[in-house]
Amino acid sequence: MSERTTTKLLLERLRPQTAEMLACLRRLVECESPSLEKAAADRCCMLLAKEWRAHGAVMERLTQKVRGDHLRIVWQPAQMPVARQVLVLGHYDTVYATGTLRKMPFRVKGGKAYGPGVFDMKAGIVQALFAFKALRELKVALRKRVVFLWTSDEEIGSGSSRKLLETEALKSSAVLVLEPAFGAQGLLKTSRKGVGEAELIVHGRASHAGLAPQDGVNAIHELALQIGHIEKWNDLKRGISVNADIVEGGTRTNVIADKARAVFDLRALSIADMRKIEKRLRQLRPVHKGARLEVRGGFDRPPLERGMSAELFARARKIAGEMGVTLGECCAGGGSDGNLTAALGVPTLDGLGAVGDGAHSVDEYIVLSKMAERATLLAALLQVI
Repeated sequence: MSERTTTKLLLERLRPQTAEMLACLRRLVECESPSLEKAAADRCCMLLAKEWRAHGAVMERLTQKVRGDHLRIVWQPAQMPVARQVLVLGHYDTVYATGTLRKMPFRVKGGKAYGPGVFDMKAGIVQALFAFKALRELKVALRKRVVFLWTSDEEIGSGSSRKLLETEALKSSAVLVLEPAFGAQGLLKTSRKGVGEAELIVHGRASHAGLAPQDGVNAIHELALQIGHIEKWNDLKRGISVNADIVEGGTRTNVIADKARAVFDLRALSIADMRKIEKRLRQLRPVHKGARLEVRGGFDRPPLERGMSAELFARARKIAGEMGVTLGECCAGGGSDGNLTAALGVPTLDGLGAVGDGAHSVDEYIVLSKMAERATLLAALLQVI
């Protein structure tokens, strides 16, 4: 069976299952799973396990003390002698607190499904489930085993899952990330900016602002000069942005401020620029005599550079063409777990999840007619990688 024929058969199989996908999606969205609420997240993890088990998946639930449990599903067809693997990566946690459904219920209108976490990224997990189901039912031969890893804390930095997903990535020849696509055209994310957070703390010396201003070292004045200096590092054409988004300092108007702080959002499109920013932060020196600077933090997620996605994207674009779909690509300003796997040198393609918009907002939605196409795209990729 040729790859083109397989893609056609998969699409023909999956399109009539859109209603079934929608029903599954409703169950997942209505099982709220905020990152910071373990009990709620665990209920969603249990539901996910039930959905996958119903279609013959073999899984392992990885218990966590503080965060929701993670779910690892391994599919290794019997005919496969070598344990090479592809990692399909996603998260089931959302940014919405328990109770959000009361004001933001799951609903379907105008060919779109709305609800908390529907786009980011529960629809992507549903599409993966139906891709898995279709491959099994059509008995499509795979070249490698597939590991599906659904984590519980991506939205808050992947603290409990990072080691796990990096371990699985290092065993894999490719990582397919089911974060949502970009825009109405369903663009894949072939590059992502690295993301970080740095805190600059200025220590000065307190003094009476009226009686002895000459004895003080104003930490706020020093911080203002440092922020002005750092602002010049921005280079939007290169994908570099450094923004002071939290600024605090001082105690009273008649006291020279002895302490001030700023928290910076850091973004860079290349690893070289990421390292340059971190180096410049640590080379900062005070302007005012007597002031002292302290720098904490830095980049947490390195950039996903396009070179790590190019070959996989070419394959995805070819498969999309077989469905009569034009597939494009983009650079995303935000980070995902795909940044982490690409930084390990593992080819990574992101944005393979649902087509829609409004992530993290009351208008979050997916386009229902695209679910079968995206499930087919994932299934066909798993066949050819």
